[in-house]
Amino acid sequence: MKHQAQGFMPNLGARHGRGRLMLIIFVSATIFAVLCLASLLVSILNQTAGYVLLEYENPEAEVLPLDEEGRPLPIASLSADQLAQVLTEHISARRLHALAQGSVLTERPRRELEELVVAEVLVPDVIKTWTFFDSLFARKAIFEEAGEISDEGFLTFRFWLNPKFMSQAQSSEALYAGVRSATLGSFMTILLTILVAFPLGVGAAVYLEEYAKDNAFNRVIQTNIYNLAGVPSIIYGMLGLGIFVRALEPLTSGALLGFAEAGNGRTILSASLTLALLILPIIIINAQEALRAVPRSFRESGYALGATRWQVIWHHVLPASMDRILTGTVLALSRAVGETAPLVVVGASTFLSKDPTSIFSKFTTLPIQIYQWTARPQTEFRNIAAAAIVVLMVLLLSLNASAIFFRNKFRKEKRLG
Repeated sequence: MKHQAQGFMPNLGARHGRGRLMLIIFVSATIFAVLCLASLLVSILNQTAGYVLLEYENPEAEVLPLDEEGRPLPIASLSADQLAQVLTEHISARRLHALAQGSVLTERPRRELEELVVAEVLVPDVIKTWTFFDSLFARKAIFEEAGEISDEGFLTFRFWLNPKFMSQAQSSEALYAGVRSATLGSFMTILLTILVAFPLGVGAAVYLEEYAKDNAFNRVIQTNIYNLAGVPSIIYGMLGLGIFVRALEPLTSGALLGFAEAGNGRTILSASLTLALLILPIIIINAQEALRAVPRSFRESGYALGATRWQVIWHHVLPASMDRILTGTVLALSRAVGETAPLVVVGASTFLSKDPTSIFSKFTTLPIQIYQWTARPQTEFRNIAAAAIVVLMVLLLSLNASAIFFRNKFRKEKRLG
């Protein structure tokens, strides 16, 4: 024993040294990952606010009332009647009727009239934008540069992520573009995806883990599920195009049920079914691992009391594993929310000003919207793309928080039980 201890002590020190080295590597990797994520988040938020150099296509002196010295009156000083008169004089009757929406212009809120004058009469154009940090730390240089770029332009500090950005539909002008339609499309698509994929995935996992026998046929199924989890998402998009958009067009367009909003199969239903196929293998694999982690004694105790196999699964196995199943669902959901390639193939619109009203409507999503804006050469579209990224992250975190809430609820009930 003494000789064994003498030979063991040097090895113990070396192993402790290797353990400390690996600990340093793990901590360094964690810190590096956190710094990368933080820098990414800061770079996104940096684009969501800052100074904007604007210039009116129609000079104020040509459209606004003048004072006694011949200078245009500030738009903020004009009354509602004066603003309505400016709109009447410089907008066509057809456009004016569309803006009035069946009401009298003078009865509209003054703030709304002011915004209409700016948007429809003065028509601002973005000359250049600056980031939040530049606007914060290089304000003087920005004003000097703006004076050199444009004599008639003016600087304004703008938060691109604002309530109007959330409530407005898509527009070809970055100043008036919003993510209302894309947010609704993303929410409806993901919600329907969960409703389809979650029960199918858990049901398949229960069968494979609790009912299926260990034979060649079931082993082939299991192997293919693992393979499908690694298939590129664009392949699922092609599958969705061939099956849901074309082969099942009467169903996915709504024509079979009396709905014909889209006129073809490029609808929210087709996109949701495609995403459901995409995340189904992930849900099945995670659910199987969760079911496998439940001790065998849970099942045997139920059988000993005379319960059937289904009663044991429903009342014991599923409640005991539901927290792990929901964790896997959160991971699958996170992948589905950010997918772009399969939705492009299925037929998501890159420009859609009409809100989706049902699962048979044409649609666009936040990732599609972000992709479309970042592809444009104008810098202001990168600003609203960054704002849309923040909206997407908030939507993803909200959905994940809901799943985590239910997961913790199941864990608490399991501990109390």
